[in-house]
Amino acid sequence: MSPFNFTHILTQTVDALSESESYKGLFHQHKDGEPLPSARVLCDIIELTRSILFPGYFGNSTVNSRTVNYHIGVNIEQLFDLLSEQILAGLCFGSDEECSGCTESQRDEAAHLAANFISKLPEMRQMLAMDVEAAYNGDPAAESFGEVIFCYPAIKSISNYRIAHQLLLLGVPLIPRIITEMAHSETGIDIHPGAEIGTHFTIDHGTGVVIGATSIIGNNVKLYQGVTLGARSFPLDEEGKPIKGIPRHPILEDNVIVYSNATILGRITIGHDATVGGNIWVTENVSPGARIVQTKAKK
Repeated sequence: MSPFNFTHILTQTVDALSESESYKGLFHQHKDGEPLPSARVLCDIIELTRSILFPGYFGNSTVNSRTVNYHIGVNIEQLFDLLSEQILAGLCFGSDEECSGCTESQRDEAAHLAANFISKLPEMRQMLAMDVEAAYNGDPAAESFGEVIFCYPAIKSISNYRIAHQLLLLGVPLIPRIITEMAHSETGIDIHPGAEIGTHFTIDHGTGVVIGATSIIGNNVKLYQGVTLGARSFPLDEEGKPIKGIPRHPILEDNVIVYSNATILGRITIGHDATVGGNIWVTENVSPGARIVQTKAKK
């Protein structure tokens, strides 16, 4: 009995996978001098940014009030270099230009965008400080701000979101979505970088939360695990393809609480100070101050 011809099978498979029709829409044509975004480097960028926003909690744990200026300075310089390269990769990846490699104007733009992002870090820290405060005040089990910063998945996902959202506002392509999906993989909390979220935002437990791209969330809003802020339908164009960029997700005004596994769909408004109970679907506007809960089935 002759030995099985593995080589023939492997060669046939390589040929089949190399057919252009088989990878249509799945293949990125590399150009010399054109970088690709790196998940590993973006992880480093997130850790660096967290070490700047939460000094002493992430990065060098020996930092103190006398050395904080030095440590932040070193981290800012490193962040600028790494972020410039990743933004450049995003700009090159999203470019329709036929030229080979990234242009000098794109390199200048990437450096400019990285510097603008870094200038927003003080404001971002203020926002995250309010998010940490909201998580601490909203959870009787929380014993300190430090516990919230170290342990709570909401802070990890919200910090990634606020970093990604700022990059998106600056016009950086691709990179913001990678950053929020990194947090999604780690925490189970899916926040699109395009969502608009106010101050003192918190998510209790968090697993399974979905916040769509055009969602608008006011100040002092609290969500529990399993909450979905989703779209009800997708309008189609003449070719039957979804129309991009239209508002299709909910608006939650200030002081709204949404309990676990509630699903809120479509461009509707949940009025300020309203409470949405768990395990219900909401597809119509909710008045300010209203309390929406499941109704008991009649016997």
